[in-house]
Parts: sequence; structure tokens; C-alpha cells
Amino acid sequence: MVALTRELGRFVSQVRYEQLPEAAVAVAKLGFTDCVAVMVAGSSEPVVRIAHETLAAKTNAGEARLVPSGTRVSGPDAALVNGTAGHAFDYDDVALDGHPSAVLVPAILGEAEALGASGKAMIAAYVAGYETWAELRARQLDPLHSKGWHPTCIYGAVAAAAACASLRKLDAETAATALAIAASEASGVSANFGTMMKPLQVGRAAQSGALAARLAAAGLTAAPDALEHRNGYLSAMSPKGRLDLEAGTEHLGKTWRIASEGLNVKQYPMCYCTHRVIDAVVDLANQHDIKPQDVARVDVQTGELQVGLLRNHKPVTGLEAKFSLEFAVASGLAARRAGLAELTDGFVNRPEVQELIGKVHYRTMKDTGADQLFAPFDQVTITLAGGKVVQSPPVPHARGSVETPLSVAELRRKFDDCVADKLSAADGAALFTALDKLETLADASELKLATVAAPRRAAS
Repeated sequence: MVALTRELGRFVSQVRYEQLPEAAVAVAKLGFTDCVAVMVAGSSEPVVRIAHETLAAKTNAGEARLVPSGTRVSGPDAALVNGTAGHAFDYDDVALDGHPSAVLVPAILGEAEALGASGKAMIAAYVAGYETWAELRARQLDPLHSKGWHPTCIYGAVAAAAACASLRKLDAETAATALAIAASEASGVSANFGTMMKPLQVGRAAQSGALAARLAAAGLTAAPDALEHRNGYLSAMSPKGRLDLEAGTEHLGKTWRIASEGLNVKQYPMCYCTHRVIDAVVDLANQHDIKPQDVARVDVQTGELQVGLLRNHKPVTGLEAKFSLEFAVASGLAARRAGLAELTDGFVNRPEVQELIGKVHYRTMKDTGADQLFAPFDQVTITLAGGKVVQSPPVPHARGSVETPLSVAELRRKFDDCVADKLSAADGAALFTALDKLETLADASELKLATVAAPRRAAS
């Protein structure tokens, strides 16, 4: 059995910006840019207010800023609140069966401000967290979703600990301890999808990772084999007990999964299981000029596990609609999009939307794609009122995915749309530019994350 906890600790302690390939740096910067945008967009959601008022300490060191208000809280509390905001709209990027940036970016931003870390250190921390997440996922031979776990939180807490251990420049043994501590903090269930708890548990994963690194640095001990032990993290989380604990770790620091697997940037603020369907529906509606009243029936072919995650078949709220295949189709037909304006209670309950929801049917495929989560493709067939049938081609990849990435202009449009209600055009443009040049920043406080200036940190 490989000594995974120790080996990952060694790897995390050695990651440096200078050793990273350009492709890894580019993906990390994409993660920061997209995540900060959706953090700003989600910052005024009720769940963020509740997290801030109820869970963030009232008396603290004021180490880091909340986005975009500039309110100062402790680093871990910034990770909690900003992480909750980053996942509030389910608009954040996707990879490795979860949402890496929604956990990694808030944890890194909070701790980087507390430490005065550079942009290069932040990028290296992101890569350390991503690679740790990828390694844990590779060892787990069955998808965590199938047991009801929320992988973003299960993998994310340990990955965030790795990122924060990297920022703190912990030695190999202490970094391994941080991972072991986070293993006991990892939690989150998919039954809470479509509720406020889903983004909150993502924020908690970011906070748990930051706290784990701090506790390890302070001398807290944990099992040196907490990840791989037969009663440890991987075994406890495993849906069927099928693990790969024999493969070596020689690849760590030599081959970079972040460069090959990348990030899928969302075009829609909904569960990623719906995105290929929305693409197909919108294309059909535009190609055939389909009006809602023209539709007699919609049939969707998709994956069995995808349908299991899309649990809300008759949504009546915007939160429920995020996890509804039926709403995804209805929004694509009624609005020819599925954006922030459509994920509201008012739009969901429009008569034409609710009528369309009732016309959607699906059938599933059991076989999954290479990522062990999605079916190889989704396909949509629409039967019109006059009997005409139109069908999309099979859709294997959503727009914005690694295979069909957004252009810089498309990414900028999403960024601007997310921050428009919170930041001035000038502030938004400055923030986008700073994130695009993250590696040039000498100190995290130089990021214009807030509408108020950050006070100068006291000398330590």
C-alpha cells in the first residue's frame, strides 16, 4: 500500500511556481478569474448573508476581505463566506467530478491576504490543491455521487488544505498532517442539492482546508496514514470499497493533471448535468424558430446518474430549478437561454414555463463516459404540435468545456455580466486585468477584490 498521505504532503511542500508548465499556470489563472466573477455575482444571496452573520466570527484579526464589500474577517472566515458566494448560483467551473475553484480560490485568497503571499505563490497553491484533488479522485474507483456524497466538499476540503499548506510553505510532514486533519473535516451530501446548504457546504470545505493548514502549523497532530488507512478517508467515502492504493506516486510533480484535464467553464448557472441538454435545446429552438406553444413533447436521452442528481422534476423556485432537467428544457425553449435572469422564482412559475416542464420526458443510458459521471452524450428530440419531429445531434461536450473552450472575449462577457451589478465598469475591468496578470502581483492585497480600498496590513 502506498503511503499516500505522506507522499502527498511531500509533493505539496515542494510545489513552486517556477516548475509549473505554462498550461498549468493558464488553467489556474482561468480558475481564479471565473471564480472571482461568480463570487461577486453570488455575494448578495441570502445564504451568503446567513453564513456571514451566523458563522463568521464577530471579533477577529481582520486578515482578509469579503468580495466585493471589502468587509474584513479572518482568513478562514473569508474562505467560508466567499466560498459560499462562489457556489451560490452554481455558476462556477467544473472538473474532477466537482467544482475545484469554488473551494480552492476562496481558501487561497483568504490565506494569501493573511500571509501577504504573491500571485505566483497563489498560482502554485492552486496547482497543489488541484493535483491533490485529482490524485484522490484517481484512487477512488467509483464516483462519490453514487453514494450520495458531494465530491466538491469531500475532495475539496483536503485539496484546500493542500493549497493552504503550500501557501504557508509547510514542510512535508506538516503538510501531510494538514491533509490528515482535513480528512476528518470533509463532508457534504447531494441530498441537499437545490437548497441553500449546497453552497454553504462548499464554503465550509474551503474554510476547513484553511483551518487544517493553520492547525497543522500550530502543532496539532493527526494520523500519518489518514487518507489510505483501511479505516481512513478514502475507504470511508468509497461507494463500493474499490480503491487503488497500490499505484505509486512518482508522477507527482512530473506530470500535471491540471494541464491535461483543465477546467470546464459554465455557460449556465445550473447543475452541469443540464448543460449539454440546454445547448441542444437552444440550438433546436433557434434553428427551427420553435415557440413554446408549438411544443407537444420533448424527449431527452441522458445518463442515469445525471438524472439521479437532477432530483427536482416539478420545480417552483429558482434554487430547485438549478437541479431540474425539465426546467433546463423549458428555459431553453421559453427564453432560448438559461441565465441568472431565468433562475428566479418568478420565471420558474411563469405559466408557459410550467406547461413546458410538464411536457418533458427522459430515458437514460447506464453506460458512462470516461469521467465516470456523465453519459457519453445527451440528445434532445422535440415533437411539435403539428406532428413534425426535430432532433439534435448527440452532444458529447458542453460549450465552455475543455474540449470546446470559451474564447477570451466570451470569458470576459461572462465576467462582466457577473460583476455588473456590484462593481463599476472601471473597477470590473481593473479586477479582470489584475486576475489576468496574477503572476505579476507581489502581494495578494494588490488584487482589487472590493469596492473599498484594503487597509495596509500591520507589520508582523
